[in-house]
Amino acid sequence: MASSIDENLSLNSYVMDTFHIEKKDIRTYSPLTLAYIGDGIFDLIIRSIVVGEGNTSANQLHRHTSHIVKAHSQAVMAEAIMMDLTEEEQDVYRRGRNAKSHTTAKNASVSDYRSATGFEAVMGYLYMTDQMDRIVSLCKLAIEKSGLKM
Repeated sequence: MASSIDENLSLNSYVMDTFHIEKKDIRTYSPLTLAYIGDGIFDLIIRSIVVGEGNTSANQLHRHTSHIVKAHSQAVMAEAIMMDLTEEEQDVYRRGRNAKSHTTAKNASVSDYRSATGFEAVMGYLYMTDQMDRIVSLCKLAIEKSGLKM
């Protein structure tokens, strides 16, 4: 019998519970680890929005999504919502932005790449602390304030 998601659990908690993964103190995660999971969550949210806008070819869906999730767009969004972040979220952003990554985006400036990493770290932090409502509201605000076309 297939299990169903408990409506009181976040996606992260549901996955952790299903796979019997013990929760860890969020402070033990590096900002690049938070950015890694945040990248995936942000991508999933944007893909959900893009697919929700209409059924089209996978190539068009990918191009549209890629335009929004690229480092430059994320940097623009981060700047647009900076004053809306809590003090704790701003701290996570700074840690992500200042983290020493061994890679860079091939089509982004170093500044945009670092800002995008900070933005993704915030998304990852919120996901790992089961704050999906906050992630979605920040994404909505970032899209609205940045002027990026969905």
